[in-house]
Amino acid sequence: MANVGGGFGFGTGVGVGVGVGVRPYAELTFDSEGDVDRVTQGAVSRMEATDLLVFAHGWNSDRSTATRLYDRFFAPFEGLVGSGVRLGYVGVVWPSMRFSDEPIPDFDTLAALAQPDLGVALDPLTRRALGEFWPERRAELDRVAELLAERPDSAAAFIEFGALIRELAGVDAVPALVAPSVPAIFTDDVLEVCRALSVALARAGGAPGTGVPGTGAPGTGVPAAAGGPEGPGLTVGGGLRGLWGGAKELLRQAAYYKMKKRAGVVGERGLGPVLAQLAAARPALRFHLIGHSFGARVVSFSLRAVPDRARYVKSVTLLQGAFSHYAFADRLPHDKGTGGALRGLQRRVDGPVVACHSPHDSALKIFYPLASRMAGDSAGLLGFDERWGAIGHDGVQAVPGAPRMTLDTALREGVPTTGCVSVDAGSVVRRGGAPSGAHSDICHEELARLVVDAGRMGR
Repeated sequence: MANVGGGFGFGTGVGVGVGVGVRPYAELTFDSEGDVDRVTQGAVSRMEATDLLVFAHGWNSDRSTATRLYDRFFAPFEGLVGSGVRLGYVGVVWPSMRFSDEPIPDFDTLAALAQPDLGVALDPLTRRALGEFWPERRAELDRVAELLAERPDSAAAFIEFGALIRELAGVDAVPALVAPSVPAIFTDDVLEVCRALSVALARAGGAPGTGVPGTGAPGTGVPAAAGGPEGPGLTVGGGLRGLWGGAKELLRQAAYYKMKKRAGVVGERGLGPVLAQLAAARPALRFHLIGHSFGARVVSFSLRAVPDRARYVKSVTLLQGAFSHYAFADRLPHDKGTGGALRGLQRRVDGPVVACHSPHDSALKIFYPLASRMAGDSAGLLGFDERWGAIGHDGVQAVPGAPRMTLDTALREGVPTTGCVSVDAGSVVRRGGAPSGAHSDICHEELARLVVDAGRMGR
């Protein structure tokens, strides 16, 4: 098995999830190269079920968090499906990273997450997780931690910080021929980038180290903009110390960049082939894929391994998917000769691809497009450009005939039986603190009911 990084312990013998109340339940574990743990694969292959719910977690997870997510999300299903359906529950575990300062509704409270005046310094849990995520980069991480703790008022310190982040993200090694594909967040002037990220944090509800509080919109738990378009500490003449909150966000974006690429690899080279093998051995088994955040990328990229004319994937439900809203498009609006990374793959699903999105997701509304912009983009870091939108922010785009529905309408009338459909889940996906907003607010019975409807498993 390839070397595993990412904050999880990947021993064998973990096929059955301790702490998950549904049965039968098994975990399907992959390393960073997409290699499957054969013990967990065997546990899944022995499941007695007519339908398998296969759920992949997102970026803000360690093993404990993933287990709690699966326990909560899967809990309602037994009472929702018809009598002829025997469910098997599969939790996909892949190497991501738990950011202890990103609250998860139902799991964390904002008060519990509050650190005693850490400012932008790394809290101990996040520092340890970063070391596990980048085990070969401990010296660089030590220096990053020092700079965030000291917050020097020095352009040279920011230049050093930017160089360290590029090393962590692995973009210094990118060949010049493909350099334009590297997000501008890693190639532009580091002071401009940190300023843009500090402004984005203020808009999302709190810029660490700048004095901007996280203030929630009434009744929603969703952060509201604070301190105007720039926020305190970000104005001209305020020195550079107020930009270290943006620098900490740049570190976070480097981890996201690595996880985003990893999620596609795990889906295409790992999950997809494993499911294809299982389907070949058990042709009557029906699969329903569910993914949250980068886990939505995992399950979507697994469709690349579905053979032509295969019909075993019966539904795909994407919860706050952290990948392009043009992914399934045959032609991009801004480049008619090019399609999305997953163009046409919805046709390999014998059922719908349901993309849930929410306007209360700050991670996808603010940070995803900012971090996804490519080097040389004339819009600039803070410019608006729909090319870089996320499917979990505004649903499927540029796929002709793909309907758009509210969650209430989808639950009342049902979703289409084939093709892409966008469902605005903002009525339930609405709680969470800065910087991610409601990105992880997905444990709701309404979303379980949506999965059941998409898979035609209802009573």
